[in-house]
Amino acid sequence: MELACNGTAKKVAVVEKQEPVLIRPAEKTFDGIYHLSNLDQTYPFFVEIVFAYRKGMGNAAEMIKESLAKILVEFYPFAGCLTVTWDGKMVVRCTGEGVPFVEAVSNSTIEELGDITRVDPVKLRKLVYHLDEVNSILDVPPLTVQITSFRCGGIVLGIAVNHVVVDAKGLADFLNSWAEITRGLPLSVDPYLDRSRLSPRQPLLIDIPHPALVRKQSSVKSLSLQLQEPIVYQSFCFEPKKLFQLKEMAKEDEFAAPPTSFEVISALVWITRTKAYKIEPHKTTKLLTAVDGRSKFKPALPECFFGNGIVMSCAQCTAGDLVQKPFSFAVKIVHESIKEVTEDFIKSAIDYYELTRGQYEMENTCWISKWSRLPFYDVDFGWGKPQQVAPASMVDNLDLTLSKEKDSKNIILYLGLPESVMKVFQELMQSELKRK
Repeated sequence: MELACNGTAKKVAVVEKQEPVLIRPAEKTFDGIYHLSNLDQTYPFFVEIVFAYRKGMGNAAEMIKESLAKILVEFYPFAGCLTVTWDGKMVVRCTGEGVPFVEAVSNSTIEELGDITRVDPVKLRKLVYHLDEVNSILDVPPLTVQITSFRCGGIVLGIAVNHVVVDAKGLADFLNSWAEITRGLPLSVDPYLDRSRLSPRQPLLIDIPHPALVRKQSSVKSLSLQLQEPIVYQSFCFEPKKLFQLKEMAKEDEFAAPPTSFEVISALVWITRTKAYKIEPHKTTKLLTAVDGRSKFKPALPECFFGNGIVMSCAQCTAGDLVQKPFSFAVKIVHESIKEVTEDFIKSAIDYYELTRGQYEMENTCWISKWSRLPFYDVDFGWGKPQQVAPASMVDNLDLTLSKEKDSKNIILYLGLPESVMKVFQELMQSELKRK
């Protein structure tokens, strides 16, 4: 295992950052309220991601500005703003006001920027346009874009997206469509913006338990917020040999299908976080895993469905069982919880939100999401595919996995924890992974 710590990479100096301009759709688009699904309501946070290209083009900013205006005709909700309706649900007011776009210049080189998989929000957030102070998720634009040119000719594209509007799969689809337009190609897949298939049923039918969701009026807070400590960010690199060892460790239990790399990483993170937080043995601990529900429907949601198609599975047990029983115990719980996500499960979760306005659990809970199979490394605007892709910041309580580089079999785990908890987590993770 390779450990990458925050603060170890070289700092990048952005020497010039222009004021944001609004890029409006190139043609008139829908003007009105764009309704969001109940799944969308459960992800009130934003995602920031950076794409590092070794070589760009001199007119790159103008190219992507022009093509952004064109692609917003198809993905017009990005050019609007969030608001709330009479029933407390968030919607997009499609005004066509545009996407904030920033051009910046760095006096560094891409090489000096270093390995961006070494998670460092202080450094990487300079490469993303974001609002420093927001009172509500409603104040976060659906999408912002920043392009930073480096002294060597390299480029970093920084994207911030409001997760209420779209998930990572939908973002990847948008970025690849935008790249196709930039290269002068027709769209390979038309976006599907209709979210009506994710509407609640009438009458509501909640026939499956949803332990991942808690009623909105709950005052539950995440442990990291309760501790009032600085958050420390780390990234861990899992090589194929280590993943094979973890899968071998999981073989003590029988599985209908072999556990995946993501499942064994998820189980290890869940165990290690539980130990690091010193959760009492009798208390329930949960692992919420983002599962793409697009293929679970019959027929499946369209390939380029635009929105949140994910739902959280929930693995749970007492902290005592999790840390004392064999590793295979945790892997099996994770594996089975993911299998439970079916069309009926998703529809029941949608109905549950309609009744309770439930939000995902935070207390004694770890969230994890897999980006390693999303086509972020295919985003080619005409100057080649990105050398590296990485989150610029981390959502509280959420861990991510992403490939280290294009075609790399190494998987990076990103997470942030309170300083004292991270110290223990790091020691335990190294100890667990060194065991033969």
